[in-house]
Amino acid sequence: MSPQLSQVPNSAVRRLSLYLRQLEALEADRVATVSSRKLAQSLGLTDAQVRKDLAYFGQFGRPGVGYEVMPLIHRLRSIFGTDRVSHILLVGAGNLGKAVTTYQGFRARGFELVAVFDDDPQKIGGSVGQLSVQPMTELPQTASQHAARLAIVAVPAPAAQRVADQLIAVGVRGILNFAPTRLNSPPDVTVLNIDVAAELEQLSFLTNIGSSGPST
Repeated sequence: MSPQLSQVPNSAVRRLSLYLRQLEALEADRVATVSSRKLAQSLGLTDAQVRKDLAYFGQFGRPGVGYEVMPLIHRLRSIFGTDRVSHILLVGAGNLGKAVTTYQGFRARGFELVAVFDDDPQKIGGSVGQLSVQPMTELPQTASQHAARLAIVAVPAPAAQRVADQLIAVGVRGILNFAPTRLNSPPDVTVLNIDVAAELEQLSFLTNIGSSGPST
């Protein structure tokens, strides 16, 4: 990533995903152009925020016309790197790993799950979705075969760092971590941590605040 793009706030990148989803919905409805105001209103944002977020990546839109939906979709997909198929490795063939493999939206978003790994002899050789569970010893060859740079870690916390180290060693540069622990990684590897329990705790907290009456 270039120094300029590395300075884009994470919040702006997250909103970029929202813009892409909304634009795809507009395209499905055969809408050709959309103003920053209409795009913002559909997402509960301001038009100034939309323009600011997109300005990190270049100049889009025309005065009096707005944004052309399809060209902007193509540009956002290019920014995300999802204008081409990226191969994903999954480590962990337990319940969470199985749930991940059933997700039907990978291909439509530019991703393809190509291999599942586990070190449990009872799982190796079995099937998870359309894929056969491979032993970790086959990770280097499979990662090289598919030129995989992205991976999902869905293993127990004690094994997560070891698995991450193995993935990094075979060239993976982006890890989506579902293990309830933080992973250490070198600067050129990006790790996104998804702690479902922690998110539910936050949700419960916010719900309790909203439902509680005034303190006495």
